[in-house]
Amino acid sequence: MFEVLLDNKNGNVWDISNIVTGITWKTSRIGRPGSLDFTLIKGAIYQSQAFQYNNGDIVRFRYNDNNVFYGYIFSIDEGRDENVRILCYDQIRYLLAKDTYVFANVTVGDIIKRIADDFKLKVGQIADTGYRIPTMVEDGQTLLDIIDKGIVLTLWNTNRNYVFFDDFGELSLWNVEDLLVDFIVGDGSLMTDYTTKRSIDQDTYNKIKLYKDNKETGKREVYVAQDSGNIDKWGVLQLYQSVDENKNTAQINQMLQQLIAIKNRESKSLRIEAIGDVRVRAGCYIPIAIEEYGINQPFLVDECTHRFDGAEQTMSLELKVI
Repeated sequence: MFEVLLDNKNGNVWDISNIVTGITWKTSRIGRPGSLDFTLIKGAIYQSQAFQYNNGDIVRFRYNDNNVFYGYIFSIDEGRDENVRILCYDQIRYLLAKDTYVFANVTVGDIIKRIADDFKLKVGQIADTGYRIPTMVEDGQTLLDIIDKGIVLTLWNTNRNYVFFDDFGELSLWNVEDLLVDFIVGDGSLMTDYTTKRSIDQDTYNKIKLYKDNKETGKREVYVAQDSGNIDKWGVLQLYQSVDENKNTAQINQMLQQLIAIKNRESKSLRIEAIGDVRVRAGCYIPIAIEEYGINQPFLVDECTHRFDGAEQTMSLELKVI
């Protein structure tokens, strides 16, 4: 059913599938590495004296012949009893380091490849976004935030959404449209429970204010787009953002219209409990059908948690309308 291998990096690779319980695999679309945690039973019968586990060791997890997780031990919690709690992260954990970068005329893929090369990380499938970011100057930011900013700038300028994640040991960038799973979750199909949420508390803006500093005039130029109707309903929710100084008025106005179209709405989220399928992870696009709320459309998976307990597998999904 599942396979868990532990590589000590010294030539020993151990199959620990039979001494592992309580496996949980978590992925997030933005801001956090993928993780795998489980309980290992130490001192099991017939366990080799040479068997060991240390921080930095490689852990590979497969389920029903599907590659699921490839990462590294970052935490070992053990005591007097035989249970050892192991927490692993994928390569994105290394992107939580901070550094300073200056980019010019680059795609998000270029940014990912440069950072990966600097930090000796493996790269896999990188989508060609077709959009070059004129300039990005990032001082003392986390590497992951730098990459995420590149993805956001690409979304603003192309209206195409991309997702970045570690795909079984390779940093990858995909268009969400290419990650649509080919099955439905909902009434009579895998789903066991659900809750819905509508919010203007996060990432909702009805007034967009963009600015750039004009070096020739020494003045700050400000450009504004707003929705008076939604301001009357919600109050002023303002996004204040700098733009590249080389953008002209037409380009900035186009950016304003794209931002107000994307941000000037309630965020709608849906949480689903379901029978698990490891093809579902944060960043993929999944068709959802719930008759009670008239829902029959694809959602973007923001957070995904898979739990494995013997032959039983369940998943919890935090979903977002896009």
